[in-house]
Amino acid sequence: MNYNQLLQLLIKNALVEDIGTGDYSTLSTIEIDAEGKAILKIKDNGVLAGMDVAAKIFRYVQPNIKFNALKKDGDLTKIGEIAFEVKAKIHTILQCERLVLNCMQRMSGIATLTKQYAQKLLPYKTQLLDTRKTTPNFRLLEKEAVRIGGGINHRFGLYDMIMLKDNHIDYCGGIEKAIIKAWSYIEQYHPDLKIVVEARNLVDVKKVITLVRTDNSADKGQINRIMLDNFTTEQIVAALKIIDGALETEASGGINLNNIESYAATGVDYISCGAIIHQAKSMDLSMKAVGI
Repeated sequence: MNYNQLLQLLIKNALVEDIGTGDYSTLSTIEIDAEGKAILKIKDNGVLAGMDVAAKIFRYVQPNIKFNALKKDGDLTKIGEIAFEVKAKIHTILQCERLVLNCMQRMSGIATLTKQYAQKLLPYKTQLLDTRKTTPNFRLLEKEAVRIGGGINHRFGLYDMIMLKDNHIDYCGGIEKAIIKAWSYIEQYHPDLKIVVEARNLVDVKKVITLVRTDNSADKGQINRIMLDNFTTEQIVAALKIIDGALETEASGGINLNNIESYAATGVDYISCGAIIHQAKSMDLSMKAVGI
């Protein structure tokens, strides 16, 4: 499924979870055809994300709503600003309110933190990647928030690349064996897949590069990146000399806002960072009825 199809499924499931057999608070107090207006108030400084998602949530419930966007995804926010106005049936507004807020607060928090990381990388060639360290059933929008904040989406799931991490390598019986088996699998079943190999030390790096340079299978370009996991900056510099441009390089593990520039300064191609999602603080937003 594409992004829009996945988003529609997410919205459907989230509304079922929230409304269940009925929004009895609204059903008991508001006439079914009553119409109203609401605004989204911004109560934090940061980067806004989820505007397009909010409109789609309202339109999923009521296609003919009037949605007036006063800001757009990726805009900087200031306390007191209004992000959007929505005119719809009051039942629609109240049923969608919490889902819209939950999505936008979480997404805006991630986009804000991602932008802080991405800005640190502006003087360097290094690019920022997210990870699979996401909230179950909400990965779609967490990764969209990373994109809005200026990061790059890494693999979405287990199905869109082969990543040979420490446990795969240990269970398989070694890094060379894991690579050779992965090559064979790709050749037989999925010739379009790329391989990322995790190296835990310089010995691993040498093994990977030796295999890439001596095995004819490597000519097919099936390994495209080596991930240097929990390396110090000094170890990354040494690893880059060994790799010598043969593969894309990615640094991962223990990288934060305080040290990300020192990692970028090594010349590594990518930095992957789970913190931009799992350590993000939700932005404070609220939805208020107006014109009453």
